[in-house]
Amino acid sequence: MSTPSSSWRRRFAAPLAALLLAIALPLQAAEPVAPTWTATWTASPQPRWDGEFALPTNLPFQFWDQTVRQVARVSIGGERVRVLLSNRYGDRPLRIGAAHVALAGTGGTVVAGSDRTLTFGGAEEVVIPPGAPMLSDPVELDVAALSRVSVSLYLPEPTPPSTFHWDARQTAHVGAGDQTGAAAMKTDTTLTTRVFLSAILVETPAETRTVVAFGDSITDGNMASIDADTRWPDVLAGRLADRGIAVLNAGISGARVLGDRMGGNALARFDHDVLAQPGVDSVVVLMGINDIAWHGTPLAVDDAPVTAEALIAGYRQLIARARARGVRIVGATLTPFEGALDATPMRGYYDSDKERIRQQVNAWIRDGGEFDAVIDFDAILRDPSRPTRMRPAYDSGDHLHPGDAGYRAMAEAIDIGALLGD
Repeated sequence: MSTPSSSWRRRFAAPLAALLLAIALPLQAAEPVAPTWTATWTASPQPRWDGEFALPTNLPFQFWDQTVRQVARVSIGGERVRVLLSNRYGDRPLRIGAAHVALAGTGGTVVAGSDRTLTFGGAEEVVIPPGAPMLSDPVELDVAALSRVSVSLYLPEPTPPSTFHWDARQTAHVGAGDQTGAAAMKTDTTLTTRVFLSAILVETPAETRTVVAFGDSITDGNMASIDADTRWPDVLAGRLADRGIAVLNAGISGARVLGDRMGGNALARFDHDVLAQPGVDSVVVLMGINDIAWHGTPLAVDDAPVTAEALIAGYRQLIARARARGVRIVGATLTPFEGALDATPMRGYYDSDKERIRQQVNAWIRDGGEFDAVIDFDAILRDPSRPTRMRPAYDSGDHLHPGDAGYRAMAEAIDIGALLGD
C-alpha cells in the first residue's frame, strides 16, 4: 500500500517540476545580452594616386617624426572606445610610435582629463603589416552621441601617406615630435585629408542597428562647410541618435560604381566598407553620376562612355550581395547636374547625352522595384522651373554638389520607416 507521501509524489511531483521549469525559463531569457562593439564613425580608405591625375592629393610627400591629430564626430555614444587604423594600401609596414584618443576641443586641443593612451595587444607602439587593419585595445572614455573625438598618431620614421581619405571636411593638425598626449598641439600645418584612421568603435549594451551611406562626393560631403558636420549623413545621424542607431559615412569623393581612381569601385569595396560593419541593418546607395560624367573630362581621358544598362547591372550586383547578407538596400536617385563644374578645368562634365543616361538610370531606380526602398534625392534637389539643374537655394555654386542647406534638405526628407523597413 502506498503511503500518503508517496501518493503525493506521484500526483504532484511532475506538475511541480513543470511549473518550476516554466518559471526558470523566462528568468533565463531575461539575462542581459553581452555587450558588443559597434562602429560609430568611419572614413573609407583610399589609395594615394599619382601626379598624372587631374586633382591633387592635398597630402605631404611623407610624415617624419610628426604627430597627426584628427577629429571625427561620432553618431552613437558609449563608455568604452576602440580605434581602427588602416594600412590597407601600404606596400610596407606602418609604424605607429604612439596613439592617443580623447574628447576633442577646438583648434587642435583636447578636453582636459579625457586623454587616453591607446594600446595594441598591450603595447603602446605598433607595426601594421601592408594591407592590414589594426584595432586598438578598449579604453574607458565616456563618449556622448554626436560628440567629437580626437585621435592623435605619432609617426616616428619616414612614412608616406599611402592609405588616406581625401575629403575629410575636417581640419587635422600636424606638429613636430610626439605630441600625442599634449592638451594643445603646437601645430606646424593643417590638412583637410585623413591618414590611416579608418573607424571609431564604441561598446554598446546589445547589438546596435547601423545605417551605412554608400556613395560618392555627394555623400562624402564635398562643398559642405569645413568642421561643421553638415553632410547629409551627419544630419541623418542627428535624426537617429535618440534611437541609438549608428550612421556611417562610406562616401568617397570621385567614387564610381564601375571605375577606380579616387578609391576602388563600388563592387570592389562593398564588402569592406558596408557589409563588414558590425550590426549593419540598411545601406543607402547614392552613386553613379561620376560613372556617367567623367567621360570626356581630364578625370577620365581614356575612359569609354558608360551606359545606363551597365550601371543598372552594377546596382543589381550590390542588391544581390546585400540581400545575401540580410541587409536592407535603399536606392537613391542621381541628383541634377546641369552646368556642373563649367567654371573649372573639368568642363564637359555635363552634356545632354549624359543627362539622358541619368534620367534612364533614375527611372529604373524609381520604378524598377528592385531596391527595398527608394529615396528620391533628385526630386528633393531639382529646380522646379528647370529640373535638369539644382535648385539655387540648395546649390553650393558648382552646380554638382549641394551646399549645407541642400545636404540638410536631403537628410530631412528621408522617410525613416522606409529607410529601416519598420
